[in-house]
Amino acid sequence: MVETQIIPRNIKDRRVLEAMLTIPRHLFIPEEALWSQAYSDFPLPIGEKQTISQPYIVALMTETLELEKTEKVLEIGTGSGYQTAILSMLANKVYSIERIGLLAARARKVLDSINCSNVVIKIADGTLGWPEEAPFDAILTTAAAPEIPQCYIEQLNIGGRLVIPVGEEYSQTLVKIIKTKEGIIKQEMGGCRFVKLIGRHGWKTEDTL
Repeated sequence: MVETQIIPRNIKDRRVLEAMLTIPRHLFIPEEALWSQAYSDFPLPIGEKQTISQPYIVALMTETLELEKTEKVLEIGTGSGYQTAILSMLANKVYSIERIGLLAARARKVLDSINCSNVVIKIADGTLGWPEEAPFDAILTTAAAPEIPQCYIEQLNIGGRLVIPVGEEYSQTLVKIIKTKEGIIKQEMGGCRFVKLIGRHGWKTEDTL
């Protein structure tokens, strides 16, 4: 996976590559019948209408955060827990929010089984961030928002980075935000497609109206 999908697509951060070589992706896929596809270059279903992201996208988003093992990171959308595990190897502590209890419990179990002890997970509306634990050095959002929730900017440290897919329901752009004393710097990282970020400051459902 790393040699054929990640390195050829210009992912250069050695620590990101080592993390992806270390974390067993198949363990985060609940359906064992899909394990044979676990290291292929596409997302896979994990139940509850959610997916585990394409390996390259995980690598790209992680590298874009520029982590150095000292950071306090907020992840929006625990999902399978695979991205969480990669972050846990590269950051000091990871706070992850998942709105679906079943996914949060399953991810916690797998993370514990591979000794990811620097991860805290809570079940909540991820579009609100985690103000009680803010500020964060980095925020990564694994679901697509129609626009960037202002609370994410507010919960970043000066110098902090936010990586988030932003756009329409079926087509988005991966965006990197750097928070500075003067304001924010915005960089577009290319097209992508993620599941919707559901919540008060994201896409609305009947229970968020």
